Amino acid sequence: MVITEALKIKPEIAAILMGKGMHCLGCVIAHGETIEQAAEVHGLNLDELLAEINAA
Repeated sequence: MVITEALKIKPEIAAILMGKGMHCLGCVIAHGETIEQAAEVHGLNLDELLAEINAA
């Protein structure tokens, strides 16, 4: 799922993403980058990130 779509569904995940170093939530990249791609770019474990997002 693209980051901006996820934020529309669950805005509270913004704090999680920002805490992980994903500071470009409103920029052009966020409109086309998936959570999986962002996790890879930021060196994060996707499964752990998704678990945090789903628990929010």
